[in-house]
Amino acid sequence: MTMISYPPKPSPGDRVAVISPGAGLPGLFPQPFELGLKRLREDFGLEPVEYPATRTMGSTPQQRADDIHAAFADPDIKAVIASIGGDDQITVLPYLDRELIRANPKPFFGMSDNTNLLMFLRNTGIVAYHGGSVMVELGRPGAMNPQTADSLRAALFTSGAYSLSPAEHWNDINRDWADPATFDSEAELRPADPWSWVNADRVVEGRTWGGCLEILGWLLMADREIAHDLTEYDGGVLLLETSEEMPSGEEVFRTLRNMGERGLLQRFSALLMGRAKTWSFERPTSPEEAAEYAAEQRAAVERAMKAYAPDTMIVFDVDFGHTDPQLVIPYGGTVRVDGPARRITVTY
Repeated sequence: MTMISYPPKPSPGDRVAVISPGAGLPGLFPQPFELGLKRLREDFGLEPVEYPATRTMGSTPQQRADDIHAAFADPDIKAVIASIGGDDQITVLPYLDRELIRANPKPFFGMSDNTNLLMFLRNTGIVAYHGGSVMVELGRPGAMNPQTADSLRAALFTSGAYSLSPAEHWNDINRDWADPATFDSEAELRPADPWSWVNADRVVEGRTWGGCLEILGWLLMADREIAHDLTEYDGGVLLLETSEEMPSGEEVFRTLRNMGERGLLQRFSALLMGRAKTWSFERPTSPEEAAEYAAEQRAAVERAMKAYAPDTMIVFDVDFGHTDPQLVIPYGGTVRVDGPARRITVTY
């Protein structure tokens, strides 16, 4: 079993690295990025430090790896935060120096394409954090969602138990970052369905693994950062959520089926399924279409779990991943899923 530990936390006033391990989108959309940096300074009391590839679209895997190494190796940097995701971070992994990073453990925050780096860090023995990107959560138009801000603040600065709470209202409809008017007001929220529990007759406590389902599928295809001894995952908590690419229910089922055929799904004692993102610029759904998509995704997950892991406890519509508000989940850290009490507690 990989020995995993929590790295030291930053304190207000500390310097934190801001990097783009995936796409250099801050160079295309400076407004949400600058807003996120401003909030890091003014609301969280941290001093963000940019690295050479942060605003560079088309940076090479080596350039992005160099930024990761520089951020972790600098003793004055106390945490590392991704600007946003992307779609080719898997190409960066072969360039990473595991021993350098292991010798300089720091909290890393990111999601989506950053599932690659989250998994790498877990395998290196470092607990990281699924959530909290600069452009999306910190750069949210109008104001940060209070629930997101509270979770991110606790994950950044505190250690110990933190109880997650279901969102009462949520949003997954984006507005155009190229339009300055986007940042004059917050997006409209809509009522959120409560978390939905399956096999909730027990308490599970274990270390997390998983992430964005599409990225996880790519890692499985490349056989990269996946433990060959699957007992590594025994009794753990599986995290799954989907992106703005909105994979079909059938695609979700097939990915999970392949995980089951590999013997992965059966290893986990609980599954936290993120609230599905049901809208994108490429597929602007109506409320009815969005509800149909979410139901289709749930049915696909239930179908796969029934076939391969019928006794696993599942919680649907947990507020993490590509959703607003977004709760930060420790990756490789401990999560307690209390079925009878309908409570999820993470250890930051």
